[in-house]
Amino acid sequence: MPFSANLNIMLKAARKAGRSLVKDFREVENLQVSMKGAGDFVSRADIAAEKILKDELMGARPTYGWLAEEGGEEPGDDPTRRWIVDPLDGTTNFLHGLPHWAVSIALEHKGQIIAGVIYDAAKDEMFLAEKGEGAWMNESRIRASGRIRMIESIYATGLPFAGRADLPETLKDLARLLPACAGVRRWGAASLDMAYVAAGRYDGFWERRLKPWDMAAGIVIVREAGGFIQPLNPEGNIIADGEVICANEPLFDKFSKIIRNT
Repeated sequence: MPFSANLNIMLKAARKAGRSLVKDFREVENLQVSMKGAGDFVSRADIAAEKILKDELMGARPTYGWLAEEGGEEPGDDPTRRWIVDPLDGTTNFLHGLPHWAVSIALEHKGQIIAGVIYDAAKDEMFLAEKGEGAWMNESRIRASGRIRMIESIYATGLPFAGRADLPETLKDLARLLPACAGVRRWGAASLDMAYVAAGRYDGFWERRLKPWDMAAGIVIVREAGGFIQPLNPEGNIIADGEVICANEPLFDKFSKIIRNT
């Protein structure tokens, strides 16, 4: 299907950054890696990918704002639009040679995510969506799953590491959810977790303490695939709070009640 000019810019940028990352991924043992914090690494490959994305996206739309993991936030001459970018979601997987990581790009307009791209370059799977135009993986339309029974459903989340304070809360979540479902997965890339909900591979996903670039592209992709997505606090804001829960329509209420403990 024909895509908008902005989405085509996003797709081109994601593929170009993805090619750079794949090249470095093949030589992952030789990467120069520095510690950015407990369990949170930044690599030469990560920084190089962000430069590619910024050159491509800001070169095409120089008036837009910019928010990215490594480069921080820069306001644009157009205050209504900004790119929200994660050049390498799943950095720890990448540095351990695990082929599960992604480039994530979202376009925000007046506080709403209107387009998103999540590119799993290792598997050459491009998840994409524009508001009102449906969600796609490469050339195929994707939809959230149609499962209706919790006991047959699979969920994804992130598990706190390195002494993070939200570990007790997450363990309580798992204690409530695991007896009610077919399993929980932790694959280490929130953007791909959300893309997998959109594609029907997972039936739902939740996580706390995320950053805007972890979630932004996934928000529009899940919605356009027919999934339900909310902040964990129903009165909150996904991007501002850094908390999200999403699932297919038939299971969302049951799943969210378990996680929210309501």
